[in-house]
Amino acid sequence: MNDHQLLRYSRHLLLPQIDVEGQQRLLDARVLIVGLGGLGSAAALYLAASGVGALVLADFDRVELSNLQRQIIHNDARIGETKAASAAQSIAALNPGCQVEVIEQRLDDNALAQQVSQVDVVLDCTDRFSSRYAINRACVAHSTPLVSGAAIAFSGQLAVFDLRQPDAPCYACLYGDNGDDEATSCAESGVAAPMVGVIGSWQALEALKLISGAGSAASGLSLFDGLSGQWRQMAASRDAQCPVCRSR
Repeated sequence: MNDHQLLRYSRHLLLPQIDVEGQQRLLDARVLIVGLGGLGSAAALYLAASGVGALVLADFDRVELSNLQRQIIHNDARIGETKAASAAQSIAALNPGCQVEVIEQRLDDNALAQQVSQVDVVLDCTDRFSSRYAINRACVAHSTPLVSGAAIAFSGQLAVFDLRQPDAPCYACLYGDNGDDEATSCAESGVAAPMVGVIGSWQALEALKLISGAGSAASGLSLFDGLSGQWRQMAASRDAQCPVCRSR
C-alpha cells in the first residue's frame, strides 16, 4: 500500500482483525455484484469504500423514478441509464481507486459461470428466483463463496454460503432449485427503504470478512423483522439430496 492508501484505510488498519494484511487482501480482491437495486446499492458503495480493488457490476435494468426511494446509488439525473452504468459513476466519485467493470446485459449460464470463476466472492442482490438459482449453480460449480440477501416490506434475510468448504450448504439446500419469480416482487408488495440498506450493508460486511479473514462468516439463515427490530437465526445444513450440491 502507498501512503494515500494507508491514510484512506487507516480505520481498517486500526482493527487487529483486518490490519495491513487484511486490507491488502481487500485491495487485491475482485467481487461480482449481481443486481444494482436496493441491496446492490448499499453493498456496492460499502465495498468500494472499504477498498475492494475491483467490482464487477451486473444489471441490465434501467433506473426509474420509483427506484430512487431506496436505490441510493442512483439519482434523478441518471433516470433511463442502466443501473450498472449509474452505479459505476457513483463508485468512481466515492473511490477512484476501485476498478469497476460494467455488465449491462443479462448473464446467461455460460457468461455467469465465466464471471463467477474470476472473482473471490459473489453477492446476490437480485429479486428474481430464477436469477438466484442460476447464481447459486455457478457458485457451487466454481466453489465461490456466495452472499445472498433479500428484503421485502419490513422483512429481510441473509445467508452466506462459503462453498470453499466441502460440507457447506448451498442456496438450493434451503429453497430448492425452482420457484416463482413474481413471489417476491417489490412492485407488488412494497418495501421500506432502509430495509434494503440494512441487508445490503450486511452483505458487504460478510463479503469483507470472507476476503480479509476477519472473524467468521454468518452461519445459517438470518432473518430480520424490521417492525419489531428482532433478529432470528435458523440453522442450515447441506441437503444430501440437493440436486445442485450432488454435482460438486
